[in-house]
Amino acid sequence: MSPAELQRVMTDFYAWVDGLVQRGVHRGAQPLVEEGKLVTGAKGATVTDGVFAESKEAIAGYFLLAVPSIEEAVHLAQACPILAHGAQIEVRPIADLCRPMAEVKAAESDWSDHAEDKDRL
Repeated sequence: MSPAELQRVMTDFYAWVDGLVQRGVHRGAQPLVEEGKLVTGAKGATVTDGVFAESKEAIAGYFLLAVPSIEEAVHLAQACPILAHGAQIEVRPIADLCRPMAEVKAAESDWSDHAEDKDRL
């Protein structure tokens, strides 16, 4: 892509972002650098250069949108002009809790429900 083409693509991209702001749905966005660290093991004992370079996919950044549904987020993502240049956009809702904590809460709720059932017997 020539510098002029890249400039046009970025101008279109920033116009799309401005449209999100104008609609009142844009709540935040940040680019991510490619470098990073991977922390693993008990107490984070192992710290290595991130596996990011080995990844088949790169995460260039994120957008936080305030929309009523994932369908609306998908609709907005479909209008992003960088899709025409090979980009991919992953759309995900934000969870109230991380998965392990959600599983703990669900198990606690199930245990509480069973305890109440036993009390009724």
